[in-house]
Formats: sequence, C-alpha cells, structure tokens
Amino acid sequence: MDDVHGSVPVTLLTGFLGSGKTTLLNALLADPRMAGTAVIVNEFGTVAIDHGLVSTGAETVLRTTTGCICCTATSDIRQSLHDLHEAGIDAGKPAISRVVIETTGLADPAPVINSLIAGGAPVTSLRDQVVARHFRLAGVITAFDVINGRASLDSFLEGWKQLAFADHVVLTKTDMADGPHDWAAELAPLNPAARFHDSHKAGFDLHALVGAGSYSTAGKAEDVPGWLAMEALVRHGDHAHDPSRHGDGIGAFSLAHDVPLRPEAAETFLRIVTSTIGSGLLRLKGLFCLADDPERPLAAHAVQNRLYPLQRLDAWPDGDRRSRVVLIGRDMPEKPIRDLFAVLVPRPARPPRRPA
Repeated sequence: MDDVHGSVPVTLLTGFLGSGKTTLLNALLADPRMAGTAVIVNEFGTVAIDHGLVSTGAETVLRTTTGCICCTATSDIRQSLHDLHEAGIDAGKPAISRVVIETTGLADPAPVINSLIAGGAPVTSLRDQVVARHFRLAGVITAFDVINGRASLDSFLEGWKQLAFADHVVLTKTDMADGPHDWAAELAPLNPAARFHDSHKAGFDLHALVGAGSYSTAGKAEDVPGWLAMEALVRHGDHAHDPSRHGDGIGAFSLAHDVPLRPEAAETFLRIVTSTIGSGLLRLKGLFCLADDPERPLAAHAVQNRLYPLQRLDAWPDGDRRSRVVLIGRDMPEKPIRDLFAVLVPRPARPPRRPA
C-alpha cells in the first residue's frame, strides 16, 4: 500500500481498440516490481476473451467486469474496487500494493477518472466512502497505435479523450510503421502535458510509467476539466445497460462452438471476416479449439482489416475450452458472419454404402 493518504494507487491503462493494451499489461505483470498488483480487466460484450489473454502471476489478483466501464456510469468501477478491498479483508491477505485497470478500447475515460478523483462523482453510499478512503487515481497510461490511431481519432471521440487525459502515451506498433515519424510532435497539441514513449525503443521502461502520486489535470488540454465537470453534473444511478452496444451503430456479438474445429476452417473464417470490404469490423479477438491439438488453443487478433499472426498458446487460460470469438464493429453484417461461423463445425463422416 502506498503511503500517500494511506491509499492504494490506481493506474488506468486505456487506448482505442487494437492499440495493444493487453500486450502492455502482460509486460507489466511480467516485471517482478509489480508483485502485489491487482488487475481489473473490462470487457466489451457478453463473452469474456480479454481476461484469458492476461498472464497473471501468483501474487496478482485478476478481476474482470463487463459493461459500464465502457459507457458513462461510475458504479461498476467502484463496485470492482470495493470487492477487491473486501476480498482482501475476508481472506486475511496482505494489502495489495497497487491496482491496474485495463479499460475496453471504447471506454470514455472521463467517468472512470471522475469516480476516482477528489471532487469528482458524488460519494453517495458506504461503498463509495470505502473506495474513496482506500484508493486513489495515480495516473493514466494511454496506448496509441501508430498504424490505425489516426483513423480512430478522425472517427471516434473516445480516442481523442483517451489521449487528452493521459499522463503517458505509449506509441505501439512503431516497428511496423513506414519510415520514421515524429508522432510525439503531431499528437502533443491534443495533450501538452503528456509524455510520449516508443514501446519499441531501446531502454523503454513501462514500469517507470506506473504512478505513485495523485492524478492531476494540470497542463492538459482545456477540454479535460470541462469533460470532468460535465460528468460531475450527471448523476448515474442504477440503469439497464446492454454490454454489447455502445451507440453510433457500434456493437459487439460473440460466437462459440463446443467441438474442436479443423485448423484450415478456422483460418479461412478469420481471413474472410477480416478481408471483406464493408464488414464494419473494428476489433476481433478469439480463442479456437482446434482438432489437431485441442489442449493448445489458437489465439487470434485483428484490427479492422489487419489480421495479426495467429499464435498457439501453451494451454487454455481457464476451464472454458470452447472456440469463442468476440467481434466489435460498426453496423456489422451479423447474420452472414454467424452463418459463416456455423459451417466451421466438421460434419460427421458418412458411413460407407453397403453393396447392393
């Protein structure tokens, strides 16, 4: 536990869909200096994929939550932190040293930040008082994909806000960019106070970005205090929220099969979905159980029309051994994609015909 006000520092890890947040989180958790860290992973959609791709050690608590971190409510994040605090008390475990929250790529950071800073979202319950007393926002790290990031900024306000609130911006996929480019100079007007870091540059130390103080909006873009003030004026009570919808035509749907699939069938599905013009795909994550080695799932990642190299994991991350895929996009043609996925199931061989 940190000694500033006796509260646990919370680091918010954000960034648009496909920016590499989970890769950064895994790099953090592999660092021995992160021992005693609790992790909250927010997922968009009703089928959990992200939490299975986070590598957690024996000293790491992993809690996942689906839904309201992606929209404008504060209750979900406060509930998750309260549950972490209570779980530690009930189990008699040593106090956690820090918390890292990985948001969904569609998250608006304003309500999350407002729920963790003094003078932000109103404290209206005993739960809120416990969270305010035991946790504080220490910093915001935003991953920025230099390949697809500019297009995201042009189309989604969330991408702008994720940059504007950041203390540190980590530039990802710079190893895939066409030639040198001064991304820091180009993006600095969006957040004059942010420090920019190339994740592929020699000497990059992600752990050094994890804050221990208290978050401040000083020096950030003029819009930042205004966004927080707007959030403070809006009271978010209990409300029904579809965890697969986000507005602006953006939605998520999931697919699953219980039987192992042929490797070539899974790869064909991924190629078709990611290469089809007009599919509306923004992000795809999946785990596939393949017939040639059912105990080693195939992990698939795609951002828009780019399918990244497929990876065979050493083992399933949890007890769910189904093939499962989550697709996030804008106005996606859901039925054709579902129909395509349905035909992946291998058909039973026909018995040999008896001679007449």
